[in-house]
Amino acid sequence: MASVAAPANQGLDRRWFAHYDPWVPARLEYPDIPLHRFLSISAQKYPDRTAIIFYGTKLTYRALDEAATRFAAALADRGLAKGDRVSLFLPNCPQMVIAYYGTLRAGGLAVSTSPLYSTRELEHQLNDSGAETIVVLSKLYPLVKEVASKTRLKRIIVTNIKEYFPPILRLLFTLLKEKPQGHRPVVEQSPGTEWFSELLTSAPATPPATTVGPDDPALLQYTGGTTGLAKGAILTHRNLVANTIQTGAWLVKPALSPVEGPTPSSVKGQHDEAEVFLGAIPFFHIYGMTVVMNLCISLGHTMVLLPQFKTQEVLDTIAKYRPTLFPGVPTMYVAINNYPDVGRYDLRSIKACLSGAAPLPLEVANRFEALTGARLVEGYGLTEASPVTHANPLFGARKAGAIGLPLPDTDARIVDLETGERTLPSNETGEVAVKGPQVMAGYWNQPGETAMVLRDGWLRTGDIGYMDEQGYFTIVDRKKEMIIAGGFNIYPREVEEPLYEHPGIKEAVAVGLPDPYRGETVKVYIVLKEGERATEQEIINFCKQRMAKYKVPTLVEFRHELPKTLVGKVLRRALREEEMAKRTS
Repeated sequence: MASVAAPANQGLDRRWFAHYDPWVPARLEYPDIPLHRFLSISAQKYPDRTAIIFYGTKLTYRALDEAATRFAAALADRGLAKGDRVSLFLPNCPQMVIAYYGTLRAGGLAVSTSPLYSTRELEHQLNDSGAETIVVLSKLYPLVKEVASKTRLKRIIVTNIKEYFPPILRLLFTLLKEKPQGHRPVVEQSPGTEWFSELLTSAPATPPATTVGPDDPALLQYTGGTTGLAKGAILTHRNLVANTIQTGAWLVKPALSPVEGPTPSSVKGQHDEAEVFLGAIPFFHIYGMTVVMNLCISLGHTMVLLPQFKTQEVLDTIAKYRPTLFPGVPTMYVAINNYPDVGRYDLRSIKACLSGAAPLPLEVANRFEALTGARLVEGYGLTEASPVTHANPLFGARKAGAIGLPLPDTDARIVDLETGERTLPSNETGEVAVKGPQVMAGYWNQPGETAMVLRDGWLRTGDIGYMDEQGYFTIVDRKKEMIIAGGFNIYPREVEEPLYEHPGIKEAVAVGLPDPYRGETVKVYIVLKEGERATEQEIINFCKQRMAKYKVPTLVEFRHELPKTLVGKVLRRALREEEMAKRTS
């Protein structure tokens, strides 16, 4: 297998190398392959090993590889051309993995579409990406049907969550839960609409002839970027392969890395014995996609999938399937730490956890480690970097509040806020900039936005921080006014724009405030039009109908006016500081 080394960047002080765990190299080699080759390779090496466990159903690598091939063949047969976009409107389930790898194998671009989207958000993403095909969970089909005529959709592939349930569970679900929970909508029988299971059954197990190279785009992952307008980060096969191997080198000894070296006994990473990943972090989020789905498949290991995080179900799953690796977000670990009966569960199978998407409080990590015996460390990344760029070492020094060290082949520096060009010395605060093989190609159809954040290969993250004398990075603020709640990125504009549709609202501003469970929560400050009245609950209900659940504000405050600059810009920071002062007084 051909491989390439990441280019070295000269002139940087990479003092962080000295603090890597012993098995982590400063540089890696990356196979010169498209991402979906990981699945082919693992199926060749471990055909009978379990790739996926889903509520008791087990799919081997042979079965998963064949299903992805059939899906790819079916797409090609229905006219999918290289570069066409396929929206994946699915939670964590076997169909998500099959459709993702099948889309890539057919030469398409996967478009991650959150099952939490409202119709407004779904319509925007479909139109912006130009997707003509969507794979949708039956429960979400009514949303697709509502917006389909306003988009370029030609093919709607519907799947029921029960398709990969074991027989007894499938029967019970059909009898007791399918209809009441909305999984049995009326699906229109029309050209272009078909069922996922029938599509796989009828397709040949022969891959299409499309040639896909490592520098071809693989994924459109939507993010707010720098302005809050949702835009698709273009991640190539090379980007995703690189970040998969980088995170693997950090967490486990990767099968595709040429690096040899000592591996602590508590982090086995053996290739003849599968690690078990707990797939509770959603795969429609780039973090779950890379650190669970892609990493697990690249190593030929096993993943246990859960469509959503429910604390008791997660604890039951850990007790039953004994996962060894549990990537997640702080709210997951907080929920487990505080579960009333957590003491009766044996969680000692877990060996390593990487927490991302939001700051990890040290007390949360300490409590979780005491419960499990695992190592839980904080990492950092962003959609535009596939996503991981930094992490604390599993067994080295872990610094409270720090996001850790740059991953192998990842350069990072602090640049001045005025020009973004001058590198600042240790402990001076500026914007974090990163460079590496995992950094995106750009934003989809957004050359202006791309130019703002990518300069000479350096990605401006929009986060404010500093690097200490040992090369550990710490984030102290955000240049972007982003809110991170429960691991999800929320841009104030995504909350504010729908609020302005309310007939009684004159002005609205959204602010992120600290929350002990979600990391941050959304508070909105509202000025009503003269003579209008509204209640807090009315505003919250209004938002529930127009945005994803995680974006809905939990706090509402009515004001006569909002603090503003001389040019009329709302002083969001002043509102936050005012709230923080009230909390500490």
